[in-house]
Amino acid sequence: MIELRNVSKSYDNGATLAVAGVNLKIEKGELLGLIGESGCGKTTTLKMINRLEEADAGQIFVGGRDVMDRNPQALRRNTGYVFQGIGLFPHYTVMENVAAVPRLLQWTREETDRRCREALELVGLPAEEYGERNPMQLSGGQQQRVGVARALAASPEVVLMDEPFGALDPVTRGQLRDEFRAIQRKLDLTVILVTHDMMEALLLADRIAVMKEGEVLQVGTAHELLMEPEHGYVSEMVEMPRQEAVRLDRLIREESARP
Repeated sequence: MIELRNVSKSYDNGATLAVAGVNLKIEKGELLGLIGESGCGKTTTLKMINRLEEADAGQIFVGGRDVMDRNPQALRRNTGYVFQGIGLFPHYTVMENVAAVPRLLQWTREETDRRCREALELVGLPAEEYGERNPMQLSGGQQQRVGVARALAASPEVVLMDEPFGALDPVTRGQLRDEFRAIQRKLDLTVILVTHDMMEALLLADRIAVMKEGEVLQVGTAHELLMEPEHGYVSEMVEMPRQEAVRLDRLIREESARP
């Protein structure tokens, strides 16, 4: 569904590479977690898929078509995009925010209304209750749900997510993360999720790609990364959630053993 072949990107005329020869293949209906420290190239990689950034070398295919053969505006309108800043239009109602892309695609009013209602229902914000509200009347978690609904409104097969849950409190973050995973499976969406949180990637993704200094060091399932890390940096990334799990298990055992 999405394939990157030897993709590179530089912001200084080739003196350094923000993304260096990345090869990735994401199957239809798969959720890939793209993880690494700040500045490792993961967001740049994500943006090159819908041509918010242009690759300097290599090829990117979505649905079997080279993205360079597609109109960038049309490509973006047919690709769901969710990011941490949410980016809702403050002067639009919730319904108007969700309808933004279908309107750009010149859907009929009836089709747009139907699909926006479906999208809001998917994220637990029924249009009858929330559709006419202003974004500022919503909590942070509700605003992020609207952002997800907007990304889903035009029925994309591909959704790109850049730290979408990072600004939320832990409880809301966990709830929304689980809800999105259920939606992704129900709709058979192909998703790339950029995150710096290895625990989030381990719990959410079908496979995880670990990046460092523009390169993909390893791609594998949670089990493969935990049990067979192929690079010292990958070992470091999985060690913290492993230690946290051990500590939590110890605390539960100690509490259970108390009289």
